[in-house]
Amino acid sequence: MLPDFSQPTFDDRRLLPIYDKVQAGERLSYEDGLTLYRSPDLLAIGHMANLVRERLHGNVTYFNVNRHINPTDVCVASCKLCAFGKKAKDPTAYTMSLEDVWARAGHGVSEAVTEFHIVGGLHPELTVDWFCEMLRGLKQRYPQVHLKAFTMVEIAYFHKRFKIPIEEVLRRLKDAGMDSMPGGGAEIFSERVRRIICDHKIDGNEWLDIARLAHKMGLKSNCTMLYGHIENEEDRTDHLVRLRAVQSDTNGFVTYIPLAFHPDNTPLEHVSKTTGFDDLKNIAVARLMLDNIPHIKAYWVMMTPKIAQIAQRFGADDIDGTVVEEKIYHDAGADTSQGLRRNELLSLIRAAGREPVERDTAYNRVQRTESTFAILV
Repeated sequence: MLPDFSQPTFDDRRLLPIYDKVQAGERLSYEDGLTLYRSPDLLAIGHMANLVRERLHGNVTYFNVNRHINPTDVCVASCKLCAFGKKAKDPTAYTMSLEDVWARAGHGVSEAVTEFHIVGGLHPELTVDWFCEMLRGLKQRYPQVHLKAFTMVEIAYFHKRFKIPIEEVLRRLKDAGMDSMPGGGAEIFSERVRRIICDHKIDGNEWLDIARLAHKMGLKSNCTMLYGHIENEEDRTDHLVRLRAVQSDTNGFVTYIPLAFHPDNTPLEHVSKTTGFDDLKNIAVARLMLDNIPHIKAYWVMMTPKIAQIAQRFGADDIDGTVVEEKIYHDAGADTSQGLRRNELLSLIRAAGREPVERDTAYNRVQRTESTFAILV
C-alpha cells in the first residue's frame, strides 16, 4: 500500500497537539512556544508555519523598494551586541550634515523608492530639532517617500537627553514627517540577558510602553527579536508572548522581523554564529506564535538571500527590499551585499515558487512602470 502523502509526518510526536491547534486556528500557549523551540523537527514546524502563512497570504511574497539611511554612528551607549556605534572621539566615526542626509537619500530615488528606513546612533549633540529638520527636508524633496524612522530606543534617548515627554517627542517627529517606526532595539526582553548584552539601553518594558504609546498616537511600527547570543528558549518564547500581548492591545505592529546576532567585531565575538536551521526555525515559530501580527519578514541582509528565499516556505511572507546601503549588520561582519536590485528580488521570489508583490510600507500594492510608481489603495 502506498503511503498517504496528504498528511505530514511528524518525527517529534510532541508537536501533534500543536498541529491540532494550528489546524483549528487556536492560539498557541507559552508552553507550546517552548515545545516548538526545543523540537528538532524543523520540517514539521515549517509545515505548520506554512499552513498559517498561506492561510493569511496565499502564495504572495511581499517586497519593497527602499533605502536605508544611517545619519550617524556616534553613540553614547556601549552595547556588547553592537559593532556599529562609536564614541564621538573615534577617528572613524561619522555624522552626516543635513545636506549629506538629503543628498544620500537621493541616491536611491533612481529606482523610485517608496520608503526611507532611518536609524542611527544615540548622538550626544544632535537635537530633536535637528532630526525634525532632517525629516522636513526629506519630505520637501521626496514627498512621495514614506519615512520610517527612529527606534523606541532613540525615542527614549531624546526623552531623557533633552527632558521632553515621550509623547511630545513622538508628536514633534510625527508632525515633521515621521510616518511610521522600525522595530529595532527590542533585542530580547529578558532583563537577565539585557544586563549583559545591552545594559545601556532601555529595558524591555520601556520598549513595549513606547511602542504602545506610539501606536495609540496613530503611528504603526515593526517589531523585532535579536536571537543567537546568550538567550535561551524561555527568553525567546517570553519575548514573542509579550509582543503578542501589546498587539492585542494596540494592533500597531505591522511586521515582525527575527534578527540573527552577528558576533564579529563585537565584545561577544566568541559566540558562534547562527545556522540556517536556527534562522528558519525562528521564522517558523514566530509565524505560529504571533497570530495577530500580519507579516513575518525574512530579512535577507541578515540571513542571506538564499535562506530568506527558503524562509518563504517556512512562514515568512516578506523578504524586505532593495536596502541600497546597509551599515549596522555589515559593521558586525555580514558578508551579504549591501543592496539588491528590484529584479534580483523578483527572481529570488519567483524561484521559490511564490508570486512577488511590490508593496509600500503599509502593504498597499505598488504598480510600477520603468520610471514611476503608483500606490494602489
